[in-house]
Formats: sequence, structure tokens, C-alpha cells
Amino acid sequence: MRLLITWLINAAALFALPYLMQSIRVDNFSTALIAALVLGLVNVLIRPILVLLTLPVTVLTLGLFIFVINGLLFLAVANFVSGFHVAGFWPAVGGAILYSLISWALSSLILK
Repeated sequence: MRLLITWLINAAALFALPYLMQSIRVDNFSTALIAALVLGLVNVLIRPILVLLTLPVTVLTLGLFIFVINGLLFLAVANFVSGFHVAGFWPAVGGAILYSLISWALSSLILK
């Protein structure tokens, strides 16, 4: 049940992004549900491999390269899921940051 609630929270956070950033568009809530699911799968399966492979660059940049990885994965999901659009790389980085902040805030309020 907790996993389902977390998925809905992430979809709500993704659905709220176009109201905060004009360069991100989510067509409807069902698209947000699908995109949140794909983002979750990408973050569980692909992100750890990328973080491990880019560890030297991440250490040299004092961890700032993680933002690049998050932005690239966010942009990749936007290219993969129809109905979820991101204008470019920097909006993807900003969207990934906002997405994680909104998701964290909603999770901390709802899941105690």
C-alpha cells in the first residue's frame, strides 16, 4: 500500500511541474502516472549504474555531476513517454530538482 501511495505522490509531483516551469508539459494525470512509474524504474535500474560509471567525474565535481545524471535521465524519460515533454537539457535538470523537492515534501507530509 505504501508503494502505491508513493507512486501517486510522485505522479502528483510530476503533474504539478508544468505549473511551476513553462518548459515542462504533462498532458494529463494518466500520463503523469506512467511517467512517474518509468522515472521510478529508471531511478532504480539505470541510475545506480550511471552513478557508478561516472564516479570519478562525480568526485572531481564534488557531487555536482549527479545533477547532470538526473537531468539526462529526466530528459530520457520525457523522450520515451508520449504526453510528457521537456524543452531541453537545462529545463530537465531544473525539472528533476523540482520534482524531487515536491515529491520529498509531499511524502514527508503524507507518509509519516
